[in-house]
Amino acid sequence: MTTQKPLVLITNDDGIEAPGLLALTDCIRAISDEIEICVVAPKVQHSGQSSAITVGAPLFIEDRGDYNGAAMLTVSGTPVDCVKLALDAIVPRTPDMVVSGVNHGSNSGNAITYSGTMGAVLEACTVGIPAVGFSLTHHSIRADFSLSAPMVTDIAARVLHNGLPDYTALNINIPARITPLGVKVCRAARGHWSEEYAQYIAPSGRPFYWLTGHFVNEEADAMDTDEYWLSQGYISAVPVTPEQTAFYALDKVKELLN
Repeated sequence: MTTQKPLVLITNDDGIEAPGLLALTDCIRAISDEIEICVVAPKVQHSGQSSAITVGAPLFIEDRGDYNGAAMLTVSGTPVDCVKLALDAIVPRTPDMVVSGVNHGSNSGNAITYSGTMGAVLEACTVGIPAVGFSLTHHSIRADFSLSAPMVTDIAARVLHNGLPDYTALNINIPARITPLGVKVCRAARGHWSEEYAQYIAPSGRPFYWLTGHFVNEEADAMDTDEYWLSQGYISAVPVTPEQTAFYALDKVKELLN
């Protein structure tokens, strides 16, 4: 009787060329040489795509060879396309875990609403696969992922070996430029984005707009949020779910509508 090796599917939203993707692959490989790893990532960057999928257009798969014992493939679509197509047509069986990242930039607060990194994670979660998204709070393509690599490996190993509660995934954010002090399980800070677009004038004289903005933490004094613990030098771990029913509001809405 043979036992199959654990299978881990890795994806991201920064694209197949992103250093964070290779860093995450190295972290998963560091768990064990006996893990089967398949990387399926967008061919080009798809940041901010949330749970977008490609409809009415073909998707193409391209083999990019091998990296650190992992099969590397691209999909001409979004992060969620990568997960869906990988499960349907690429990996030989249901993965034991799906990991996404390491994203170049934070996905704390309400960024999960927009994040392609976390869109892929939530897609895996909907079909019952333990899934984790990793993000570093540094947008640079030259960001240093090595300082947090041992902790990323540890978190991934714990999820791979123990699983997660049903219909629950993890949104992991990592403070940049330091060795994290530890991991804090917490909730996402409530907030919004302001000054989101800068206006410029094209050579033709036509105005155009470029997404900028910054996150406004509406509860800066709260000490139980991801924004707080990141500011203290800790990795934040927020349990998330694709279930979007506002259960706490059911009774009030019933009163409103009945």
